[in-house]
Amino acid sequence: MGEERFPARLHVLVALEASEALVIRRGPSKHCCVLRWDRRRDEFTVAQWLKGRIYERRADISPDGRHWIYFAMNGQWQSDSKGSWTAVARTPWLKAIEWYPKGDCWQGGGLFLDNRRYWLNGHCERQASVRSREVQQDPAYSPGEYYSGECPGVYYHRLQRDGWQLRTRDTGNRLDASAIFIKTLPGGWQLLKHCHEQVGAPQGKSCYWDDHGLIAPDGSTQALPDWEWAEWVDDRLIYAESGCLFDARFDSRSGIGEAQLLHDFNGYQFQQTEAPY
Repeated sequence: MGEERFPARLHVLVALEASEALVIRRGPSKHCCVLRWDRRRDEFTVAQWLKGRIYERRADISPDGRHWIYFAMNGQWQSDSKGSWTAVARTPWLKAIEWYPKGDCWQGGGLFLDNRRYWLNGHCERQASVRSREVQQDPAYSPGEYYSGECPGVYYHRLQRDGWQLRTRDTGNRLDASAIFIKTLPGGWQLLKHCHEQVGAPQGKSCYWDDHGLIAPDGSTQALPDWEWAEWVDDRLIYAESGCLFDARFDSRSGIGEAQLLHDFNGYQFQQTEAPY
């Protein structure tokens, strides 16, 4: 296992109506892999790797966990993919069952509206190069408020659909904008997610990155700047830090207790794997 300059970056898509989740792991910067997370057993299984970039904040998973949609870029601009594309695939694989070559990194990705229908985020080509009867794009759907043509345009709608409340959004400085989301936890606690939209982000982070905090019932806030992803999942507080996924052992009276390591995603190396379909 080779060393990386920075810990693996993690983002998780959680199926709302099933015990499935998908972990998107990035590292080194031009390599990504996707892993299945069986939340009943807390088992993690590598599916496929991509030599390129998956824009995790423009991705989504269906409520039943059977399909997911993502936007990716490998920079092969003269290829059939046009160098970037949106795909709908069977979880946890990358192989497209619906495929939209894009040609740039503006917009892309989308959201699931139910187990079969999905919204496509702003593609010029509305017809898929690969089609499937398993899922269907809904061209009439509009997510509502426009946040941007990049990651927030999908991500902020996904957060609100999944129970996060948008508290504030600061767009006064276009090079360093941000938004704050809140999710209510048991006992009057709140999980705070601070979403950054930043040119010149800190070293080791992309221009879109999150940190977190925990607000106690008395209004005091505990800053959690090293949590890059966090969610209330299956009545427990799960977070990602330094390339690892943890169970925070949250108690509604005392807050965060001792954390339990669920999985260390550091040290993985690229492997060529074919999807089973």
